[in-house]
Amino acid sequence: MDGGGGGGAANSGKHGAGQVCQICGDGVGTAADGELFTACDVCGFPVCRPCYEYERKDGTQACPQCKTKYKRHKGSPPVHGEENEDVDADDVSDYNYPASGNQDQKQKIAERMLTWRTNSRGSDVGLAKYDSGEIGHGKYDSGEIPRGYIPSLTHSQISGEIPGASPDHMMSPVGNIGRRGHQFPYVNHSPNPSREFSGSLGNVAWKERVDGWKMKDKGAIPMTNGTSIAPSEGRGVGDIDASTDYNMEDALLNDETRQPLSRKVPIPSSRINPYRMVIVLRLIVLCIFLHYRITNPVRNAYPLWLLSVICEIWFALSWILDQFPKWSPINRETYLDRLALRYDREGEPSQLAPVDIFVSTVDPMKEPPLVTANTVLSILAVDYPVDKVSCYVSDDGAAMLTFDALAETSEFARKWVPFCKKYNIEPRAPEWYFAQKIDYLKDKVQTSFVKDRRAMKREYEEFKVRINGLVAKAQKVPEEGWIMQDGTPWPGNNTRDHPGMIQVFLGHSGGLDAEGNELPRLVYVSREKRPGFQHHKKAGAMNALVRVSAVLTNGQYLLNLDCDHYINNSKALREAMCFLMDPNLGRSVCYVQFPQRFDGIDRNDRYANRNTVFFDINLRGLDGLQGPVYVGTGCVFNRTALYGYEPPIKKKKPGFFSSLCGGRKKTSKSKKKSSEKKKSHKHADSSVPVFNLEDIEEGIEGSQFDDEKSLIMSQMSLEKRFGQSSVFVASTLMEYGGVPQSATPESLLKEAIHVISCGYEDKTDWGSEIGWIYGSVTEDILTGFKMHARGWRSIYCMPKRPAFKGSAPINLSDRLNQVLRWALGSIEILFSRHCPIWYGYGGRLKFLERFAYVNTTIYPLTSIPLLLYCILPAVCLLTGKFIIPEISNFASIWFILLFISIFATGILEMRWSGVGIDEWWRNEQFWVIGGISAHLFAVFQGLLKVLAGIDTSFTVTSKATDEEGDFAELYMVKWTTLLIPPTTILIINLVGVVAGISYAINSGYQSWGPLFGKLFFAFWVIVHLYPFLKGLMGRQNRTPTIVVVWAILLASIFSLLWVRIDPFTTRVAGPDIVKCGINC
Repeated sequence: MDGGGGGGAANSGKHGAGQVCQICGDGVGTAADGELFTACDVCGFPVCRPCYEYERKDGTQACPQCKTKYKRHKGSPPVHGEENEDVDADDVSDYNYPASGNQDQKQKIAERMLTWRTNSRGSDVGLAKYDSGEIGHGKYDSGEIPRGYIPSLTHSQISGEIPGASPDHMMSPVGNIGRRGHQFPYVNHSPNPSREFSGSLGNVAWKERVDGWKMKDKGAIPMTNGTSIAPSEGRGVGDIDASTDYNMEDALLNDETRQPLSRKVPIPSSRINPYRMVIVLRLIVLCIFLHYRITNPVRNAYPLWLLSVICEIWFALSWILDQFPKWSPINRETYLDRLALRYDREGEPSQLAPVDIFVSTVDPMKEPPLVTANTVLSILAVDYPVDKVSCYVSDDGAAMLTFDALAETSEFARKWVPFCKKYNIEPRAPEWYFAQKIDYLKDKVQTSFVKDRRAMKREYEEFKVRINGLVAKAQKVPEEGWIMQDGTPWPGNNTRDHPGMIQVFLGHSGGLDAEGNELPRLVYVSREKRPGFQHHKKAGAMNALVRVSAVLTNGQYLLNLDCDHYINNSKALREAMCFLMDPNLGRSVCYVQFPQRFDGIDRNDRYANRNTVFFDINLRGLDGLQGPVYVGTGCVFNRTALYGYEPPIKKKKPGFFSSLCGGRKKTSKSKKKSSEKKKSHKHADSSVPVFNLEDIEEGIEGSQFDDEKSLIMSQMSLEKRFGQSSVFVASTLMEYGGVPQSATPESLLKEAIHVISCGYEDKTDWGSEIGWIYGSVTEDILTGFKMHARGWRSIYCMPKRPAFKGSAPINLSDRLNQVLRWALGSIEILFSRHCPIWYGYGGRLKFLERFAYVNTTIYPLTSIPLLLYCILPAVCLLTGKFIIPEISNFASIWFILLFISIFATGILEMRWSGVGIDEWWRNEQFWVIGGISAHLFAVFQGLLKVLAGIDTSFTVTSKATDEEGDFAELYMVKWTTLLIPPTTILIINLVGVVAGISYAINSGYQSWGPLFGKLFFAFWVIVHLYPFLKGLMGRQNRTPTIVVVWAILLASIFSLLWVRIDPFTTRVAGPDIVKCGINC
């Protein structure tokens, strides 16, 4: 269709007259109330009344486009199964979309905006012509550009071919490209190609279906190879496509495809109910305990008592914020076989949604290229249709080392990917696959496997040597800077002042593996950086990838990974699609979060690097509310949610009184629409953006201006939100993703360079309402919070085989620096306008979900009372005073019950979650270690940043592997100021223990009673800091740290005892002064 045709369609809209039925070609007609007849309330697919009745009676009873089960309209006779049919509360018919429900409408809007921009500026960019079938050196019989064909630019000139992996085809500096438009129509890239229709002509597939109905009336069934997409669960019976062979196997197959793609698995009541009871009892005991502590002050140690009570009240509030979001944890199961039956049947084109995968890296010295290469290789070998996967690597350090390593990786991928898919190996990161200490021949039946594996291991070792050679070469930077193979300077020699760079290594042309099969796309991206611009670190790099991917491939979903997080489960994307592509659930899901799992951690997990309490307990609890928080990696996003759009709104069921009293009178459509708008403005938070396509449609349909002025208004409003790129703005309106089929590759690549320019985000909503949100070094928490505040929900997916695995800093100093960065980000959110304590009220954020976000932002403040509480035992032992008065037997019961409830909560939590007691205890220990070191520093650094404007530098966590073996990094002592507070507290508590015991020895047996409470308090601190002491002492020739600690303590105590007894001093017996007096 041309621009004019699209404009006409858009102008008529869904309220216009003269719509044509897309099945039979007749007019749609009107309903009983005189309005335009709308068969499907969800998508508005044009179907006339006779075809609607025929579809309900003899067809699938569902909309041909969106597969939603048809509702019974007024005047329509009931069909079989409707009399006793229960309406599912989660059916998609309960959703009311703020945006236009018709994807075709969005399509036409996008077309007209692009056409208007081109015509208004007098651009001479015409439609791409492929009549000759030539694009560069490749020829295509269809005369169309292959999907994903993207060339590279060389010295500002456009090259019409995709280089294989040659670094000499590198894009050189391209300055800020001005605003430009491209005159080409956009096509609807829905997951189901059979759903597409053009203009007013009926789709061929549905014409065949009408013919099929006629043949069924005559008792014949057509024998064709047509296929249909099964509807979602609960949408009627008898979904047999008229163009498919009808037999019993097909009937059973369709029954299977109607089943849900996932389900909630509640925690057994025998485990969760005792857990909830203990939580309530603990809350009651805690209130009684605090009441006793407040009403019974210690007169001779009033300051110590007051400090301890304040700390205990804060601990109680912190526990409430942490505990109650875990009230209703759930598990989830996915059904990959049903997903395959519905969207990926064997022998048919896959209808799985396209996914763009982002890998971010900054410093190749701290994030070794070999680690990044393994992540990329695992992505390229993922079990997903190759034409649906695109990998974008963001090099925010503009390092030539990363670029060269990626070129080597793309070459090695041609051999590695077919090997993985041929033998179905796991994991598909070669470093970790070959490092597995398992029987790799298990379940392998092909005799060629051993030979091929041996050859592939040799290939990988040679690949590692080449990467190591690049790293060694990069250690010393030449004075004149790096030079590329073609003799030109590397554009990123100045990492703070360089142009944007894009290089396509793999694609549909030249991107074939060793067996001639296609490989997924692999694109290198380095955004432009100039002095004087704020680049927003990782969040800015991720937003640049969002825009580049939208221009080049525009996948419907996005997966972001850190450079050290490889895909451990090749079916991870399919696991996520079980939620995102579910016709009911997926419409309101903003992202699917996977737990983080780690390799290379010591067996005892000394510093709680696995963080299993957070990933296996806290996030599962949040999944029962509105969903888990976004943790920065291993997350599959819905692109629409990242663009700031609101989710579908569930219609509220009519209340009891309204159902008794009937309903209001039916108002006109315009009045109803205006009242709905008032309601939405009344209940929505002004700080939460509402990006609805209704605004665009109203500018086109309901304005009193002509079409051109309407398009100008809608285009300007969208450009204000998304930036000055017509191609990118149009891509945001395409619900199912996809790229313009007739766009020239050169124009797409130029537009991609434009959207990563450093000034592109100026005066737009990027970073404030759209994409990754700026304002905190933990942009992940902030981004997820904004989505939840708009009403989206997230999903927590925990497959049996971990989806992703990464590396964690096992060194004490590196671990503390990592925790410091997380805590600093939380403090930044706490003092920002996005603080969950006051942001987003009136929106759709659930109450307990807000509890969780509040706890996420204020937890670093707990470091101050925790520091005081850890010092109190030493002060009590050194001064002989105590924070608790002498208690009666009745009062001691509450102390005992409090300790019992604390332990019972932990035990029951471990019981329903499956977390081991060692992991739970390590988490408790590191909570104290991190609290009195990293969290404390984060509070002061955050206050300095907010009050004095002193910013802190971002430290990239080292991703180095344990090449020396035996966890050498674990025992390395790297001095940092973060070690000072825990060391001080540890020393003064040890001194306090020695002083307290020596005082008791000198004072007699009567002083041992009060001493036990103080010693218990001090040992509580020492035991929690024990892993810190082990890290501080290093290896120490393998002498156990506990031996050293007990040796020091016992030596000190026995020394004091020896002085007290003093056995070698001769005691002279003198006269009894009491009896004889002084002069006796």
